[in-house]
Amino acid sequence: MTRCSIGVDIGGTNLRAARVGIDGRVSYHRSEAITRDPEAVIARITALCRDLDDTAVDAIGIGVPGRIDANRQLVLSGGYVDLGGHDLVRRLEDSFGKPVAVGNDCGMALVAEMALGAGVGYGNVVMFTIGTGIGGAVALDGCVIHGAGTAGQLGHITVEPGGQPCNCGRRGCVETTSSGTALGRHLAEAGLPPGTRVETLLDAARQGDGAALTILQRWAGPLRSAIDSMVAAVAPDLVLLGGGLGQAAAAALAHAPAMSPWYQCRVAAAQLGDDAGVIGSALAAVAHARALVPARVEP
Repeated sequence: MTRCSIGVDIGGTNLRAARVGIDGRVSYHRSEAITRDPEAVIARITALCRDLDDTAVDAIGIGVPGRIDANRQLVLSGGYVDLGGHDLVRRLEDSFGKPVAVGNDCGMALVAEMALGAGVGYGNVVMFTIGTGIGGAVALDGCVIHGAGTAGQLGHITVEPGGQPCNCGRRGCVETTSSGTALGRHLAEAGLPPGTRVETLLDAARQGDGAALTILQRWAGPLRSAIDSMVAAVAPDLVLLGGGLGQAAAAALAHAPAMSPWYQCRVAAAQLGDDAGVIGSALAAVAHARALVPARVEP
């Protein structure tokens, strides 16, 4: 029997779950629209895991947007869905009798990209996920760093002091300028329909449309500032852009080049798409379960 684990990815728009083999191959994928109610989300996670669970499943991993205490395996706070104060790991372990690992959603996606995607072969990688908000993760020497428990909140790098208010309580975070939500605001301010795609803007900019170019620069310029800051801080081998708008953001950065020759670094779009979160969560769950084995067999 092929061993596997369950990976769950809590996004700003969708809740995804999948059974994932130890080789990273996804099977029995599930996806549904998400609600903001924490208890409803936990109930849906439980139902999806029950639907995917069988005797071949060894562990469950969950990628959560927000601040995670990795050492204590606790969710401290969240964005669109705030699971802070809800002991998600204990509740799922009680329900399924299997090890459960929780981590930041972007950190989980980075695990997948370094194992199977655009980050293969790189030891030092910075990742931004561009979606409803902006997530972040940093890997050094092949390991995603957690710091005191909440490192990697790259969406809250300040790029416009005194700018738009952010959910974190500050102003001018890159999430307020360069997320999908921010793009919608830029489009509205320019009088364009809310569903206008970045690809449409890129085509228009290539044809000399000044308004399209301005929107792209307003959206991608602050992201470039955040990338340059991370390059200055950790000198990665690679910067990855993931999430639903990762590829579009990578293309838009052509209109917002690096501000200094000091901070040049390869920037690439992530490769695993929507599967990155569930794959990374599942792989992290396997590693977590293996780390628990010695403690379980001690007298």
